[in-house]
Amino acid sequence: MAKISLQSLGRRAAEQRGERGIREAASEIGISAATLSRIERGYLPDLKTFSRICKWLGLDPGEVLGIKQATPELPQAAVHFRKDRELAPTTAHALAQLIIAAQRALAHAERTKK
Repeated sequence: MAKISLQSLGRRAAEQRGERGIREAASEIGISAATLSRIERGYLPDLKTFSRICKWLGLDPGEVLGIKQATPELPQAAVHFRKDRELAPTTAHALAQLIIAAQRALAHAERTKK
């Protein structure tokens, strides 16, 4: 898929609409037909409409605007303990906190490395 810019959003919307009527597509998006028509002609939408158009097109609004994700998506630690009658709840809680602290430290190290 080619990179999309804010300026090409209208052209992309027109391509997505295809042969369908503008009213049908606008209703699907949740905007007026007049608004969709303006966007297809190159006018820039307001933020709410921009969000709806991006959702309809399956686009990340940040990518369209050229904004890089502030924090990289990091895998989330999931803490699971087998039910063990000998493991005290305070011990399980302490282990969970240790794992979460380690994950945060790794994420911080990864951010500062860049």
